[in-house]
Amino acid sequence: MTPVPPGPASPGPVPPGTAPAWLTDLAAGASEIRVPPQLRAPAHGGRPSAVLLLFGETAGDPDLLIVQRGAHLRRHAGQPAFPGGAIEPADHGPVRAALREAAEEAGVDPAGVEVLAVLPELYIPRSGFRVTPVLAWWREPSPLVAAADGEIVSAARAKLTDLADPANRLNVRHPSGAAGPAFRVHGMLVWGFTALLVDRLLALTGWEQPWDTGREEDLPPDVLDAAARS
Repeated sequence: MTPVPPGPASPGPVPPGTAPAWLTDLAAGASEIRVPPQLRAPAHGGRPSAVLLLFGETAGDPDLLIVQRGAHLRRHAGQPAFPGGAIEPADHGPVRAALREAAEEAGVDPAGVEVLAVLPELYIPRSGFRVTPVLAWWREPSPLVAAADGEIVSAARAKLTDLADPANRLNVRHPSGAAGPAFRVHGMLVWGFTALLVDRLLALTGWEQPWDTGREEDLPPDVLDAAARS
């Protein structure tokens, strides 16, 4: 996604429950975001889905909700991800789908979430999902509770300062030769589609810091094994 002009990374305190300027600026520029060719959806095919990009704040520190998917799942097994899934007919669109999935997967109460914008649709070729990111502010956070069915094994609010910390950033390399951004936070290795989105979100909101883009590692065997099973 092509960056839109970000607001100040640290605009100062805002009233409780109010979305910060750097996030509302991103929402206001949502229509200007351009999707790179490798993430553009085909003219036909693919299953519509949605993910919730839920930003919040803990003790004055902005954060982003990330869940860990179960290792037994058929798609994206064991991977950190944003709450989300397929859009069902009863959802009537991506917003309700993203909120429903966040409630089911991590116990997020939709009543405490302020939806700010719907971002351009993206495409995951490996799973065939057409993904619509829903940008939101966690106005009244609720306790995180991982799904009882094991679809989600944990949920964490990752601080933006930790995600942007150069010490937590790297590129990971797949045996196919493909490489992409990754993050180490809360004991998770965030990679793949989710890491691509995090990378762009940090740039779009002005939170990105200079980091060693030449730092590259192979994906760990356990990550590859989980991906191969899905």
